[in-house]
This record gives sequence, C-alpha cells and structure tokens, in this order.
Amino acid sequence: MAIIGILGTPYNTVEKTPFWWNKVSYTRQSIIDAFQNLGHTVVILPVDKPENAQKYLALVDKIVLTGGADVSPRFYGEEPHSLLETTDPKRDAFEFAAIEAALAAEKPIFGICRGLQVLNVYFGGSLYQDLSQTSSTIKHRQSPTPQEIPTHQVTVAKDSSLNFLPEHYLVNSFHHQVVKELGEGLTAIAHGTDGLVEAIENKEKGILAVQWHPECTWPTEAFDQKIFQLFADGSL
Repeated sequence: MAIIGILGTPYNTVEKTPFWWNKVSYTRQSIIDAFQNLGHTVVILPVDKPENAQKYLALVDKIVLTGGADVSPRFYGEEPHSLLETTDPKRDAFEFAAIEAALAAEKPIFGICRGLQVLNVYFGGSLYQDLSQTSSTIKHRQSPTPQEIPTHQVTVAKDSSLNFLPEHYLVNSFHHQVVKELGEGLTAIAHGTDGLVEAIENKEKGILAVQWHPECTWPTEAFDQKIFQLFADGSL
C-alpha cells in the first residue's frame, strides 16, 4: 500500500470560527477517507519553506495537490484582475517546490481543482483569473447545489488515463479560475461543453489532475472512486 502525501491548506485568518482564533493547516476529511478506504496511509504535509520540500517528499510515495486559494498571477506574469480572490504566494511557492521534488524523485502527482491550476502554472501555463474573462455560460460555481450532486457535463478523451469514465460525464464544480494557456508537456484530457479544460495529464511523468472534486462524490459515485484508486494503486 502507498503512503499518500496530501499537501495541506493553510487557514491564516484569525476570526473565532471555524478554528477558534487558531491558524491551522488542514485538508478535507473526504480526501483522507478516499485513500484510507482503499487501504492506503495518508500524511498531511504543511506549507513550509520551498527548500524543505524535498525532505517532505522523502516521507511519501506520491502527492496530492488540493483546492483552495487562487494561484497568484505573478507566477504567470500577469497583473491581478479585479475579480482575483485571496492568494497565498507562500503556498504557491511551496507547492511548486513539492512538484519539482516529486518529479525529480519520479513520484506521481494528483491535482484537484486548484491543484490542476498549480500544475498548469508550474509547467509554464496560465490561467483565466476569473471565468468572466471567458465566454462560458456554465455555472462552474454550483453553490447552493450540494457538493455531492454533479451539475455540468465534461467530455473525456478515450485515449487518456480517464478512459474508464463515460465519454460524457457529469461532475460537480467549485471554481472561478480555469486553464487559459496549457502548460508545456501537459495534455488536456477532458473539457466542458464550453470548451474549458476539466482534466490534464502527463502519463510519462505520472501526473493526473481534475478540475472537479471527486472527493465529494466517491462514496456514491463508483467512477470518481476509481480515480482515487487509479492514482493510489499505481495504475496511472
């Protein structure tokens, strides 16, 4: 069984809720549960100095990049858009270093939502800082629809690692940034009906990332459960 390193999300605000004035590093329990349900061990890796990333990577077999704050546009050479939301450049820098360490050690990487966007930027791609910069009319932020209920369709490439999914597959969606220019060496393997990228991969480097949130749906959706299995069991 694999040791899965989930890169933690920093919560840096100090209001009373939800952590009683404490700054914390956390991840969604549903992501932990998805891997533990498959018999794997999970370790949460907190944000640290980039130069320490290699030490953390030595503890695990593969890493997961999760959702959270917007990726700072400074990392792809753009001025902040007026609709840019909270950014965390320290997290960005550490995650870039973790990606670099994982690639050097030939350890697989799985990205979820922001994780896909971080990977795209790491490989030299860029992002639409807000969906208003696109022509999309799809509701990519599905709230108040519950997270476990899919709301829009993606089309999946049949020659990809996700070829076990139906060609037209329903997913959930909670994001306002999206891939603009695809990073070097990455392949877009799923798109929304609006043409926007919904999944990427680099098979040679063991990289897979999805824009949706399978951690919300795996208990009831066998296809999303298989995404975690594909990554964790080494069949990517």
